[in-house]
Amino acid sequence: MNRRLFVGLTMFLGSLALMAQEPLEEIVLADDVESENWQQNQEVLSQLSEQKINLNTATQQDLEQIPFLNDEQIQQILEFVYRYGPLRSWGELAMIESIDQPTRQLLMQVVYLGESAPAKAPSLSEMLQRGRHELLATARVPFYERRGDKNGYLGYPYRHSLRYTFHAGQQLKIAFVGAQDAGEPFFANRNKVGYDHYSFYLTRQGKGWLKNLTVGRYRLRLGLGLVVNNDFGFGKLATLSTVGRSFNTIRGHSSRMSANYLQGAAATFRAARNVEATAFLSYRKIDATLVGDSIRTILATGYHRTPTEMDHKNNASELMGGGRVNYRQNGFHLGATAVFNHFDKPLQPLTGQVYREIYPAGQTFWNIGADYGYKGHGLVLSGETATGGCKGIATLNSISYRPSGQLKMTALQRFYSYRYYALHSESFSEGGRVQNESGVLLGVQWQPYRYLLLTAYTDYVYFPWARYLMTSSSHAWDNLVSMNYERKNWRLSMRYRLRLREQDSSSAERQLQNRTEQRLRTIVGYQQERWSTKTQADVTFVSDEENHFGWMLMQAANYESGQWLLSGQLAYFHTKDYDSRIYCYERAPLYSFSFPMLYGEGLRYMLLTRWTISSHLQLTAKLATTNYFDRNSIGTGLQTIDHSSQTDLDLQLKWKF
Repeated sequence: MNRRLFVGLTMFLGSLALMAQEPLEEIVLADDVESENWQQNQEVLSQLSEQKINLNTATQQDLEQIPFLNDEQIQQILEFVYRYGPLRSWGELAMIESIDQPTRQLLMQVVYLGESAPAKAPSLSEMLQRGRHELLATARVPFYERRGDKNGYLGYPYRHSLRYTFHAGQQLKIAFVGAQDAGEPFFANRNKVGYDHYSFYLTRQGKGWLKNLTVGRYRLRLGLGLVVNNDFGFGKLATLSTVGRSFNTIRGHSSRMSANYLQGAAATFRAARNVEATAFLSYRKIDATLVGDSIRTILATGYHRTPTEMDHKNNASELMGGGRVNYRQNGFHLGATAVFNHFDKPLQPLTGQVYREIYPAGQTFWNIGADYGYKGHGLVLSGETATGGCKGIATLNSISYRPSGQLKMTALQRFYSYRYYALHSESFSEGGRVQNESGVLLGVQWQPYRYLLLTAYTDYVYFPWARYLMTSSSHAWDNLVSMNYERKNWRLSMRYRLRLREQDSSSAERQLQNRTEQRLRTIVGYQQERWSTKTQADVTFVSDEENHFGWMLMQAANYESGQWLLSGQLAYFHTKDYDSRIYCYERAPLYSFSFPMLYGEGLRYMLLTRWTISSHLQLTAKLATTNYFDRNSIGTGLQTIDHSSQTDLDLQLKWKF
């Protein structure tokens, strides 16, 4: 039988299989995963799903920990509970105008409907007695050998981590994690104390003058992120639902990621009526490449597998501090943020390529910003403007109007000067940085009736300075239309995205740099109490100096009964090359991120099982394989696998006590 026909029949029969939608999967699927932050985002989402918030006792500070809620939704939830008392069923959320069906489904994954607030807040001793402990051990076993495993890497090929958490509701949290990447030494070389990476934090939240105190390693997001944000970043489609929200978030860092965190202390307190203040101080060692007594590049991969990577470990340091003051009253808010950074060695990036000429350079940096906004009667205005020692300006402004519960219109404008930079900033952008970009986005969300949600946006962007692979100024135009239909047990989702890129140049290179990218995704799902099924089809077409075409058909299945959960997924992909690559989300153990990038021709299949041995003990195992039909080796350099398939086994043991 022809192989492609066989694969097609397999996928058709697979559509009769079973699958349950992964909690919070929609946030991940909302945008193509191109950002390194998605590993960090998955940590936040996993933590929220494990340590759910009681919606009936939640404060504004508690709800602000949920990144996919906007200010309007947070205020309406608080007002509803205050006016009508505690919610007793999920159906009552439908009475809150701004909470649509997709948001309700997401909320059910991170909150619960518990009892109303006790007469008095528990004491510290009571929290220590009633709190919950959890120990999580995770490991990955590869069934292949990389070239670096034979000669090149300092450690063995297994990846593993150990995580301990203690939490007493949202009031007290303690966490500790040790993590080891494949190829890194364990109790050897410069890792004499065991793991290559350790992280820890303690967070105390309260309802009095001290709202949050975090000591240890943490992440921070203030305002709209133009000055500082190393916590959470959405793509464009997900951002449409949270546009206008000004963040004041401190979140403990218990991730296995060994970069992009702060270390020290941060606190938020009530300075006066309607006034909150946040202050933080951080000192940490960082990985960097050095040239003499200067820093050439700050490294964020966290890998220390080879002698060269190990030499880069912790060979520079960064001191960072600052704060924010925020005033809120009658729908208005006004905030001011200030941050300074100081390195023990001057930062002098290599500027041999034109796009690197605008990279930050120096030893001491500072940034200040003002954020502002208003919300009321369906109207939300928001913005932030920032500058610093760079003498450049960045500003992000948006307006959102909801004339009815079914329709929401949004306009967003940003101008990020190519001279502007803030070392720990992240916000809404096309180019991935708060620098060298200006653009306007127009978006609309329309729910003509309760089962159907239509979303569309168009975003035109101009880059005044050269970027990577673009030798001069350039333009980009990003367009998306999506439809989501859910009724009873059925779900249908479709999304089409068109992205155009053009370089401003009269040289012969111009034609080579022009690029058109089209992506279409269709999802059909059916769900019952214990089982459901989902079929997904993706098509990609990219045109630059040549055409690149690719497609993928995926079927996933899940069955849950009693102590057992069984999940399976099978995907056939066929793309011309890397340019037409496709991402395929799949279920993974807790706090793990699995969104494999597929290109070429082959099959990706996985099987995951979870056994709840008791109320205290749970075991998860996942076996995943990528089998290529068009190559005899996978990867490059020390990562090369001299085989056409790659299989990994993930094991996780969770113990609650």
